[in-house]
Amino acid sequence: MRLIAVAVSLSALLLVSAGYAQGLKKGLTAYKQGDYAAALKEWRPLAESGHAGAQYNLGFNYVQGKGVEKSLVEAYFWFELAARQGKGIARQLRDGISNKMTSEEIGQARAKVKAWLSEKTK
Repeated sequence: MRLIAVAVSLSALLLVSAGYAQGLKKGLTAYKQGDYAAALKEWRPLAESGHAGAQYNLGFNYVQGKGVEKSLVEAYFWFELAARQGKGIARQLRDGISNKMTSEEIGQARAKVKAWLSEKTK
């Protein structure tokens, strides 16, 4: 019985992972075609559910202002979330943009991260 429960859990995990991969791929295709709105439509739900790759992608869009209004605070927020999951490049980009931010902007981004993490752990 326990083996069946493990198998069902693994199957569900694989389906979710496949869905994440498909959404990331569709978003990347749209991004490469210059359809930033479609890319964001794929990536945002994944990022909000905690997918580090999608969080990184959103951060990058906010740095460049592609499909969204350019915002270093939002970029920092998404990069920080991805960095906390081990996405090293997100940590590097977060640190890089922090040099261009005021201490107030960094404080806003950190407060947003704290609130987001608090909400997700409820």
